[in-house]
Amino acid sequence: MTKGYWISHGRVDDPAKYDLYRAANAAPLAEFGGRFLVRGGDRVTKEGTAKPRTVVIEFPSYQAALDCYDSPAYQEAIKLRQGISESDLVIAEGWAG
Repeated sequence: MTKGYWISHGRVDDPAKYDLYRAANAAPLAEFGGRFLVRGGDRVTKEGTAKPRTVVIEFPSYQAALDCYDSPAYQEAIKLRQGISESDLVIAEGWAG
């Protein structure tokens, strides 16, 4: 079984309100085995363009990554970041090698 990943490039316009989203997404991420590999921090865009913040979350399977995003709890969390942030999110299947 290959792992699944959320790969996000985003921008946060209201950090205080964004903390409400972080608090709300903690439960669904934990429920589906999500683990942060990258959560902001320094980075350099070498090609193309990307929003200023990068987040990578690993899940035990591609299906778990999809299910977490589609879960009612995460869909409720998304509502908390609408209008205060913008992101591009890709859910990708890991490579088994």
